[in-house]
Amino acid sequence: MDMVKIGIIGCGGIANGKHMPALKKLKDVEMVAFCDIIEERAQKAAKEYGVPGAKVFTDYKELLKLDLDVVHVLTPNKQHSFITVDALEAGKHVMCEKPMAINTVEAQKMLDAAKRTGKKLTIGYQNRFRPECQYLKKVVEAGDLGDIYYARAQAIRRRAVPTWGVFLDAENQGGGPLIDIGTHALDLTLWEMDNYEPAMVVGSVFRKLADNENAANAWGSWDPKKFTVEDSAFGFIKMKNGATIVLESSWALNTLLVDEAKTILCGDKAGADMLGPDDNPLRINGERFSKLYTTEPDLKSASVAFFDGEMGGSPAEMEARQWINHVKYDTPLTTKPEQAIVVTKILEAIYESNKTGKPVFFD
Repeated sequence: MDMVKIGIIGCGGIANGKHMPALKKLKDVEMVAFCDIIEERAQKAAKEYGVPGAKVFTDYKELLKLDLDVVHVLTPNKQHSFITVDALEAGKHVMCEKPMAINTVEAQKMLDAAKRTGKKLTIGYQNRFRPECQYLKKVVEAGDLGDIYYARAQAIRRRAVPTWGVFLDAENQGGGPLIDIGTHALDLTLWEMDNYEPAMVVGSVFRKLADNENAANAWGSWDPKKFTVEDSAFGFIKMKNGATIVLESSWALNTLLVDEAKTILCGDKAGADMLGPDDNPLRINGERFSKLYTTEPDLKSASVAFFDGEMGGSPAEMEARQWINHVKYDTPLTTKPEQAIVVTKILEAIYESNKTGKPVFFD
């Protein structure tokens, strides 16, 4: 496979902001087909990112009839599962944007389809490819933190409610900040810990600020009538080995402690957090020779090749390169669907716990 032929399903914000620009930089990739329910969006994407003669569709099933290697599913969350399953059944490898699905049942259908067809499936958790996240993974794998028994997954915005698309629509998205940005923080934390066995979850979900009229907001005031999801959500997660994770997520919260897609890890040998300055956020702390220490690895100095053939770039570009390498050469996959489904299980449990007022226990 010299050139990987890709079809894009969903040509909205995440396609234009992440996937298509990243894929465009790969010399062994051709975006040959584009689909969106709004035909003008698909036409615009084909013109900006497609090969000459790229095809445009409004029905994704027509796109799947083409001779494609890979499909990127970049639609609202509700559509992730059935489009991904159809694409896998049509013989395509699939990159699906996060979250994997709106619930565990739908995510399991995706995983089952990938196993049944033998096609490759990954989920778009690009934060794993940030330099500090890659470096911390190496630190954890080396055993420098020891047994990680407490973690905090943070995705907190003070006032940054996305007002475009269907972000505020519970029917299409399945939730608000928890499923939008909380999913990134949780995925990052579980991956760094390499712990995917939850035992119990307690959750609290709030809609306290969503009805405010003319609210201050990074992207302009939201329409309370269209705001049908939560504005903040929090989870207490106990893993089977006893480790505890606190998950915090918000689009609108009265706090100055704002951090998005960050993790704090505490082990019995050392700890780490991503709360340093933006240009060098990783800090590692511990005790040595009866003295406390804090180190800040210099992540600004030089790009590190974490994957074969990888020469750096943005997290989105690194994710795209690693995914295409996996498709072409069967190199190791960084974001496995078996991991992503655990994220969905925990998020769903937080919503369920809030609804019932009881903990959710896993087998």
